[in-house]
Amino acid sequence: MKAPRQARTPLPVLLVDDETQILKSYSIMLRSAGIKQVLTLDDSTEVMPLLAKQEVAAIVLDLSMPGLPGIELLPEITANYPMVPVVILTAVNELETAVECMKAGAFDYTVKPVESSRLEACIRRAVDFHALRLEVLHLKEHLLMGELEDEDAFSSIITVNKRMRAIFQYVEVIAATHQPVLITGETGTGKELFAKAVHSISGKKGEFVAVNVAGLDDTMFSDTLFGHKKGAYTGAEEAREGLIAYAAGGTLFLDEIGDTNESSQVKLLRLLQEQKYYPLGSDVPKKSDVRIVVATNQDLQKLIIEGRFRKDLYYRLRAHQIHIPPLRDRMEDIPVLLDYYLEEAAESMKKKKPTVPPELLTLMSTYHFPGNIRELQAMVYDAVARHKGGVLSMESFRDIIGQERQGAAAQARAAEETVPYGTRGNFPTLRDSESALIDKAMKLSNGNQGIAASLLGITRQALNKRLNRKGPEKKKG
Repeated sequence: MKAPRQARTPLPVLLVDDETQILKSYSIMLRSAGIKQVLTLDDSTEVMPLLAKQEVAAIVLDLSMPGLPGIELLPEITANYPMVPVVILTAVNELETAVECMKAGAFDYTVKPVESSRLEACIRRAVDFHALRLEVLHLKEHLLMGELEDEDAFSSIITVNKRMRAIFQYVEVIAATHQPVLITGETGTGKELFAKAVHSISGKKGEFVAVNVAGLDDTMFSDTLFGHKKGAYTGAEEAREGLIAYAAGGTLFLDEIGDTNESSQVKLLRLLQEQKYYPLGSDVPKKSDVRIVVATNQDLQKLIIEGRFRKDLYYRLRAHQIHIPPLRDRMEDIPVLLDYYLEEAAESMKKKKPTVPPELLTLMSTYHFPGNIRELQAMVYDAVARHKGGVLSMESFRDIIGQERQGAAAQARAAEETVPYGTRGNFPTLRDSESALIDKAMKLSNGNQGIAASLLGITRQALNKRLNRKGPEKKKG
């Protein structure tokens, strides 16, 4: 097993100005804002030698300096270190100078005196831009190699699907950053397993803490995440730390984020923007260094249109996005998942692993698994619990799949009843419909009459009679 990956150390921000008081003031401001790694130079001639031996996330450069003016240093930096964004900070408020700097490759142009909040926001944008450039570069290199550096981190995710392997590679690239991660996918696809993989690969020293936020009102959401002071509300007899404190230096996983209310969304947005929070009953903020990973099975863009989810929070959360495909889109995983859960279930129940009938895989390949992997796992455990020996019975699988199909058929009939006959075009005859359904069932079941009959909801004997009526050339299996 490989040693845990070390978390990527944040690169410093380099401040270059000939006025030492300004350097000291801006350094304190950035550190108090959470940008801990700050380098300063009051001699512009030392910038290029420093960059030759030290990577930086961004440079804040004064234009008017003795020796080597910033206006001359800027093109030299952008030519040799194009990945590093340069923020120009100057007392010269001239449009022509600003245009010249932007043409030379400056990331932004700010005129002194500048408000600390504006400078902080500008530098954060530059740092994020640099991180994004690096991630794109690393992702290209990773995908070209086509290999995983840490297979063990994904050992709990059973798959042979190429698309899933590509997602693993993406996770390895983005895991070491501090940016939020949005994980989407249907119920039962394994979103928490991916969140744990992100944490494992990140190398963060803190804990992985998971919480389902669905159904939490604003007070419960705040209390759960931020904690409270003694006496913050009736019944708060003792102070309590929130989950952010428990996950300090680690990862906080918020499941079902699409079900949060607007007040809770505002508080989460503030946490992401400012990296600080207020426990209930306190007016003193606490700093947070936790990595936020969220998951949902809902369409957040649809919720935004409906006014149920904040657009600004959505874009904050999707700094990195992982979408897990449903099981029906990776059917090649069914045999390996079936084998894995059969062994796991047999071991947990102290039984011998059952022999699988060949027809079972054919039956499962005709099913769309609305509950995804979680549903498949439940099916297998139920079948193994009933199993007494020999070949595994298909009865429990047929029962579950049949019930699901009956429910889906009932919904389809209800929907059909709302459509006027006159809008349906040429109305098919009963014989035509029966023939088309039988052909489709036989095709899906690879000619197996037993499975085809199960799909149609009739007995094998009834299907055989209908096939005989259709003619010997149609009879298969």
